[in-house]
Amino acid sequence: MGRNIEIKARSRDVVALTRAAAKLADGPPALIMQEDTFFCVPRGRLKLREFGDGRGELIQYERQDSSGPKQSTYVRSPAVEPDSLKAGLAAALGVRAVVKKRRTVFLVGQTRVHLDEVEGLGNFMELEVVLRTGQTEAEGAMIAQKIISDLGIEQSDLVTGAYVDLLAGYTPNKRTAGC
Repeated sequence: MGRNIEIKARSRDVVALTRAAAKLADGPPALIMQEDTFFCVPRGRLKLREFGDGRGELIQYERQDSSGPKQSTYVRSPAVEPDSLKAGLAAALGVRAVVKKRRTVFLVGQTRVHLDEVEGLGNFMELEVVLRTGQTEAEGAMIAQKIISDLGIEQSDLVTGAYVDLLAGYTPNKRTAGC
């Protein structure tokens, strides 16, 4: 099971944020088109992520819905035939929502900085500090806070929940398990 520290924030100025991320990055960014289908589950979140090239991956994850750095635990499984997997999961579990995004990914050490253009929501920044074996949540949170500061992200820009929750009008006290 993987672990990372995540922070999500609204992007006020995409151009300035892109410049700041490029200065921190270890190399050039990657552009990825993603479509995430979220399924109805009693615990955590389950999504099938499809890439524009026919590949996919099934991701189950759990994390607190709070602003600022938070630990996420996840399991990722490659999906060789994402279309048939999606059909089976949709029939068995039901679809909660579909999130489509254009993601620009910068790598900064052990951190992935995502600049996301989310259909129906707008522009966001999400970072994931991928925790190494033996690395504590506190260490990851310190790395995340430093990068957030270097990117010029303000506390008022931080977002709770996931994109799927924002699309559904989520508030921290309103979310229920399943659909």
